[in-house]
Amino acid sequence: MHSHEAVMTPEMSEKTLLRSRLLAERAALSTDSLADATESLARRGVELAELAEASTVAAYVSVGREPGTRALLDALHSRGVRVLLPVLLPDNDLDWAAYEGREALAKAGRGLLEPTGPRLGPEAVCAADAVLLPGLAVDARGMRLGRGGGSYDRVLARLARAGKDPALVVLLYANEVVARVPEEPHDHPVHAVVTPAGVTRFRP
Repeated sequence: MHSHEAVMTPEMSEKTLLRSRLLAERAALSTDSLADATESLARRGVELAELAEASTVAAYVSVGREPGTRALLDALHSRGVRVLLPVLLPDNDLDWAAYEGREALAKAGRGLLEPTGPRLGPEAVCAADAVLLPGLAVDARGMRLGRGGGSYDRVLARLARAGKDPALVVLLYANEVVARVPEEPHDHPVHAVVTPAGVTRFRP
């Protein structure tokens, strides 16, 4: 037993239960409701001031049952926004490369799709005016429940160290805006959540 191994706190086990429930709800969504959600999210996302006014957006390619980002990536890209996409490193940290269209995406480990262009380094995210964060839920205070891999905790820590404060935006299904997400000391709130039903902003 190494002293740095994580001890399971009540918040962590609460997060695990909430993750399982939300993933089960995603698994139950029909193909039609997924397609409708993707279309609504793209429309609302493009109109979102935080994205509409950004010259660089760090985003991600949705896979499986995640709320669809691809239509939004295309809309931003065609508008001339520089879109950065993550490339998962062996230690779970994220490198970044520019999005150059769907044909410039390749299958990577864990079922992910990654950009094929030149790697820009983990610090590239610091140039983003807005960051789209994947998540499973956001609560009434703007606290985000991630998937638990820790990659985006590193991204947020890197932004904080660089003194950057981009708009943090999460795309979710409507039922994933919940009353409360269990939080740990390193968690910090996002600025806005976009669902097919509308946009909610959080006051810092």
